Amino acid sequence: MKSNQRFSRSVIAVTVVVVGLITAGTIPRARADEQIIPVNANAYGNTYGEWSARWWQWLLSIPMATNPNFDTTGANCAQKQAGPVWFLAGTFVGGSAVTRSCTVPAGKALFFPILNSIFGAGAGDCDPTNPGVLCNLADLRVAIAATLDSVTLTASIDDQPLENLRQQRVQSPAFTITLPVGAVFGLSPPARTRPMSPTATG
Repeated sequence: MKSNQRFSRSVIAVTVVVVGLITAGTIPRARADEQIIPVNANAYGNTYGEWSARWWQWLLSIPMATNPNFDTTGANCAQKQAGPVWFLAGTFVGGSAVTRSCTVPAGKALFFPILNSIFGAGAGDCDPTNPGVLCNLADLRVAIAATLDSVTLTASIDDQPLENLRQQRVQSPAFTITLPVGAVFGLSPPARTRPMSPTATG
């Protein structure tokens, strides 16, 4: 009981490299009104960093059994989607490449990471999931950056390559997550469901 309560107040750090927010009706069909929103924009009420935090909150709130990151067909793409932005899932490290089919409601913007990482207490990097190692947000951000700095990024939409992807790299602010029963990474929710806080990206 104590460890669960302590875990509910832990820090997680995240870093995200994103293609961005794209206004779209359906994917992959191209439309004249589709556009990539500039990375420094405040789109739909949030910055890119804030949307990256919301992406992790969305993903980690879904049990592993129906989590879109484990889905190989797209059948779970609508899990817990709400609001003006539709999140597209990736795959976890070590996972095989997948091809998914997903119908997105008209008028939704899309947000999806090409590459992202999560470090911190909820990911086994510091107390309480790594007992005795204190969570230091600045150190976690440095560690995250080191894992991503050397990666070469490529992405395309409708066979058109996207340019300057490194300029789309963002950090999230601190944020909270609420874990479900059967969460990914073998994480356990508190005895009473409540948010874990704070959480941030690197």
